[in-house]
Amino acid sequence: MTTSARPWLTPHTHRSLVRERAGLLRAESVSGGDDPDGIVRKRHRQNRIRQIDDILRDAVVGEDPPDDGIAEPGMVLTVQYDDSATAETFLLGSRDETGQDDLDVYSPDSPLGRALAGAKRGEQRTYRVPNGATVRVTLIDAEPYGRFRRLAR
Repeated sequence: MTTSARPWLTPHTHRSLVRERAGLLRAESVSGGDDPDGIVRKRHRQNRIRQIDDILRDAVVGEDPPDDGIAEPGMVLTVQYDDSATAETFLLGSRDETGQDDLDVYSPDSPLGRALAGAKRGEQRTYRVPNGATVRVTLIDAEPYGRFRRLAR
C-alpha cells in the first residue's frame, strides 16, 4: 500500500471491509475451474484480499485526531476554492470510506489531500489537478469526524 500515513477508517467502514474480506475468502474457497475468466476473477479477489489486509493491519479505527483545526486523516474539512464562492465539506479518510452521512471522502493521497496535509484554518494551499492546472484552496475549518457526527445529528 502506498499511503503516506496510517489509513483512517470510521467504525462503519472497518466493519464493511471485514465483511467484504470474509465474503472474498468464502468465494475463494469455493471457486474452481481453469477457465480464463475464472482465473482473472480469482486474481482480482486475491489482490483485493491483500489490499484489505494491508488497510486493516495499519488502520486507525474511529479514533478522532486532536481537535486542533489542522487538516489530517479523520478530520472533516471545509474548504473554499479560489474560483468558487461556495464552500465544500468532506472527510479526509481512506478511499474505502463509504460516504456515510452524505459526506464526500477524499483520500490523504489525493492531490487535494496531499496539498491540505498539515494545513491550519485560514491557510491557503495550491495543488495540481490531472489536466495540469493549478488550483488554490483555503482551509476554512477542520474538525474531528466524531465531533462532526455528533453535531450533525
